[in-house]
Amino acid sequence: MAGKRVSTSPTVVPAGAGGATRPGTTATVAETARRGGIFVAQSRVVPEEMPVAFTYGGSTHAVMMATPADLEDFATGFSLTEGIITGPEQIDDIDIVAEEKGIDLQIRLKDEQNDALRLRRRHMAGPVGCGLCGIESIDEAVRPTPDVSGSLLRLSEQDVVDAVALLNGQQPLHFETRAVHGAAFYVPGRGLIAVREDVGRHNALDKLTGAAARAGFRGAQGAVVVTSRVSVEMVQKTAIAGSPVIIAISAPTALAIRTAEGAGMTLIALVRGDEFEIFTHAERIARNDEVPASLSARAPLF
Repeated sequence: MAGKRVSTSPTVVPAGAGGATRPGTTATVAETARRGGIFVAQSRVVPEEMPVAFTYGGSTHAVMMATPADLEDFATGFSLTEGIITGPEQIDDIDIVAEEKGIDLQIRLKDEQNDALRLRRRHMAGPVGCGLCGIESIDEAVRPTPDVSGSLLRLSEQDVVDAVALLNGQQPLHFETRAVHGAAFYVPGRGLIAVREDVGRHNALDKLTGAAARAGFRGAQGAVVVTSRVSVEMVQKTAIAGSPVIIAISAPTALAIRTAEGAGMTLIALVRGDEFEIFTHAERIARNDEVPASLSARAPLF
């Protein structure tokens, strides 16, 4: 059955952060819960998850299980973090085609990018927790990470605390389901400028990267904030986005730490209230009395 084309214009729109969840991103299901020693029938809101295919030049490059939202951001961000493009201007058009069992993102590239893609094409099927599925060699898995050591970005201790606190209040899908990850850009003096959510942590970061690129935001201006652990590919994607700082709620892996150190990136994790741990390049984090207060609670810009 032919798919239904639901979007053809790659325009940036604000995500649902801070407000209601959008249609098609959740479902209400019946369940039996044990409460107070007895079983009761009730309902629960859960996130939707479906296959999202990335098609370039008529050939499927990858299929990821993802939340069906912010799909043009997803197409752009995935193309960037996979090295298929270096800027959103290299995409001619994005069609979002609804199929019977999923969504096909049909991405048309500029001619020169199509040539580059043919030289490095790979096929992969990625479950929600997977960021390196389908890699064909060890060398591909430990691909070079962009150097971000030249960034002049500095954060205060309070910036780190504020970044996580603000993100906690800007995740409507997580608030409703308790089952998705969030990724955001935090800029000192401005607060969060963008938030994206997804059932997969890599997907959320790809969507954030795409949204920022399409809005003309340079990652070097702020820190990436995530609600997950930090794997090596989260560090790689953050560096590709241009940010020299990643802040996470959960712990990093050893390879993520080594990769961040080599890339000149500050890796902060295990943020709990006003406590956190800095694993690499602590020189970017200043004492509170050395940097003006920067908390901003306004809604993200895009």
